[in-house]
Amino acid sequence: MARFNVQQLVLDLHINWTPVIAATVCGTGALYLFLKWRNNQEIQKKILNARKRRDASLLQAEQAVQQFKMQNPDFESSSIVSLSLPELTGKLKDGSLQPDAVLYALMEKALEVNKNLNCSTEFLMESVAQLEDIKTQKKGLLYGVPISIKDNVSYEGHDTSCGVVSKLGQPALVDSVVVKVLKKQGAIPFIKTNIPQGLLNYDCSNPIYGQTLNPCNLQKSPGGSSGGEGALIGGGGSFLGIGTDIAGSIRIPASFCGICGFKPTAKRISARGISSCIKGQNSVLPSLGPLARDVESLALCMQALLCQDMFSLDPTVPPIPFNQEVYESSEPLRIGYYENDGYLQPSPSMARAFRETKDLLERAGHTLVPFQPLRLYHVFHELTLRGVMADGGRTFISQLKPSPIDPCIRNQDMILSTPGFIMRLISFVLKPFCPRMSATIDATHGVGSVAELWRIHANIEGYIQEVIAEWRRLNVDVLLCPMLGPAYNFTYCGRLNSALSYTSLYNLLNFPAGVVPVSAVTEEDEAQLSQYTGVHGDMWDKLFVKAVKGGVGLPVTVQCVSLPWQDEMCLRFMREVEQLTAKNKLTRKY
Repeated sequence: MARFNVQQLVLDLHINWTPVIAATVCGTGALYLFLKWRNNQEIQKKILNARKRRDASLLQAEQAVQQFKMQNPDFESSSIVSLSLPELTGKLKDGSLQPDAVLYALMEKALEVNKNLNCSTEFLMESVAQLEDIKTQKKGLLYGVPISIKDNVSYEGHDTSCGVVSKLGQPALVDSVVVKVLKKQGAIPFIKTNIPQGLLNYDCSNPIYGQTLNPCNLQKSPGGSSGGEGALIGGGGSFLGIGTDIAGSIRIPASFCGICGFKPTAKRISARGISSCIKGQNSVLPSLGPLARDVESLALCMQALLCQDMFSLDPTVPPIPFNQEVYESSEPLRIGYYENDGYLQPSPSMARAFRETKDLLERAGHTLVPFQPLRLYHVFHELTLRGVMADGGRTFISQLKPSPIDPCIRNQDMILSTPGFIMRLISFVLKPFCPRMSATIDATHGVGSVAELWRIHANIEGYIQEVIAEWRRLNVDVLLCPMLGPAYNFTYCGRLNSALSYTSLYNLLNFPAGVVPVSAVTEEDEAQLSQYTGVHGDMWDKLFVKAVKGGVGLPVTVQCVSLPWQDEMCLRFMREVEQLTAKNKLTRKY
């Protein structure tokens, strides 16, 4: 019997199978590269198709405007687009203006603004057909008013892309509840506006539609995530828009673009039909609300939305109509205030605008009471960030694939895509030198168990009651605080989550909050940036200075806050700030 030769067997296998193994490896590699190439081709095709749809809608809008102008040689749009929303609704109701003239005037202006700012994802040409229905039914608080909507607000037959490729080519089957109600109130949605990739960022850029610019300065970000709304309204291309807010996404673009924005109590306005990249996240509730040129327009929108139609279409919305009596009250207020939240030192213009507003309110007879946010450092990291990112960002990252990653979210993508054990190690190493960054990185990787998530939810409930107890102890009606600003230079929004402390707190608490423009950055404000040290003196404080640098002339706002479900009180306070600011500017002129 022949002896079994192991060495010979190995040699034979090596000689006979090496080409097969090599071919298999090469074939697998070639197949992988081919599939990757084909996938990239499909991505680019989807992006190209989305851009073609947008460009086709722009062309259709231009042609519709030109046709209307040919049929109406005396048509002149500037006198229409310069009206305030209350003036416009008055003229539409008394018949001195017709809805078709208003729509084409706004469409023409929006085309001009979009050409400069790249703020639109699509014109809604169904708006032209809607004119016929409007003419036969002259009803509704927003009769004949063209309105803009954020990209993630569903409109039948159109994508709600959220700036990610994975949501392209999936047009909404029905209108969102808010669009249905707006239409019933006579409004005409005519344009959808741009957002950042994935919506979880306060810039406004994505790989599909590109970067939106600030109407006050083309070298600045318009803010986000409702950045297209902020830019369009700030540029004069819309009277009123609908946005969403989960950490300041209405208030930040309103502040950066010099307009008014309002985040209502969550669930006061129906969110049915609103798209998101983090569906199921319930630690910090998103809100849907209006952006406009003035507070009266915000109030009119809220009044129009809070109607029986909304309560019927979405029975989960509390049937609480708009309280006009509270909004129109002129009783003196007891106002809590803070100039510095203890987490982010306000920029010089933020602090000055806040102090000037506080002085105006005191001189007008209101009582101002010091109020400091409670345990904000812990709350920002352990409740807000860890709650929103409870799954370690996996849902968000899965929605981004297979999109190219936009520069505005590159930092977020890098942190969330890095294995958790590596980021925990980085967090540990950073802790002695940069504790704020360390705490943020640690919180961003979420929770380790369902039990831990439940503890966060319980702690959030406890914190809300703790803040309300302090509010009651001080017996305040509303709260005045600084608002993030001025508008950032590009790329900094994705690198400065630390700056969200002024806005995200009121999403966590679910308190209504809104912003009102009160001033503009001065040369002195700009000069004082050289002395800015920040609360922590870390890398983020230094980055904040770079972010806001070069802001002379840009708008600065303040933030107004009230208790949950007291949205009308918050708007009433905003209107008071707006009126006192306008009166003060008028006095200074003389």
